[in-house]
Amino acid sequence: MTTRLRHPRLVALWASVALLSWGSAYPIVRIVMHDIAPVPLAAVRYAIAALLSVVWLLAKRAPLPRMADIPRLVACGGIGISLYNVLFNTGELSVSAGAASLLISSAPLMAAAIAVAVMGERLTPWGWAGSLISFAGVITIAGGEPGGLSFGSGTTLVLGAALASALYTTMQKRLIQTYGAMNTTAYVLIVGALVLLPWLPRALATVPHMPVMGKLGILQLGVLPAFVGYAAWTWVVGEMGVARASGLLYLLPPVTLVESFVLVHEVPEPRTLLGGGVVMAGVFLANTLGRAPVRRLPPGGE
Repeated sequence: MTTRLRHPRLVALWASVALLSWGSAYPIVRIVMHDIAPVPLAAVRYAIAALLSVVWLLAKRAPLPRMADIPRLVACGGIGISLYNVLFNTGELSVSAGAASLLISSAPLMAAAIAVAVMGERLTPWGWAGSLISFAGVITIAGGEPGGLSFGSGTTLVLGAALASALYTTMQKRLIQTYGAMNTTAYVLIVGALVLLPWLPRALATVPHMPVMGKLGILQLGVLPAFVGYAAWTWVVGEMGVARASGLLYLLPPVTLVESFVLVHEVPEPRTLLGGGVVMAGVFLANTLGRAPVRRLPPGGE
């Protein structure tokens, strides 16, 4: 039986805010990197997001992280924010925004593979089939991008960012159970900004000489995709539940393609669209039929 949503219009509104803000990051990163290098861009973007996160945590009077959770928070911020953005931004120097979004959409399958390897989860034959289908889609997309899948190409860097996202998704689950989704995100954003702090002076020296549109782009990246998008998505997940809300993420690549066309006049190659469709079909197959049911033990025994 499907539970009816209490606030369907608000769910639609905040889901749209999350998807539109996240989708806009792909083309706007390409625009802004005409005037600032990839790593300083990540540093100043997440400095803005970290300041907003501090305000959020103070307003909510969120509890401080326990010492035992600090290593996991550092790993989440270092991998899910810092490493992800360094790889993603650098990859987007040569990979189109639309292709990057389609490559990043393979992250859920990587997270599933990590769960199988590390957490003892199992995939059904459908899950393995979905993984192979998505891999074929990745190869198709990569064949249309400069450097293909050669080491250090833009495609491999974006796929590295997808892997960082998958690791972050896996590691943050225990933190979310303890601190809640938005508080966890706020702490992770702060840690990510601290890791990127060595590149912040270079960013602050560059920003004053950037055109107004570049400055506005950095502000947008720090406020909307990095903070508001997460806040909106946290509310949507709270209303719909994780399983139902995750289905909406299939809309993110199409949203990104439309925004990329509007903002940077980027028209994806037919090969990119074909590969993207194959990737998303594989992810959908693996997420719907690919997870083996978990056998639960009765209390107190085998």
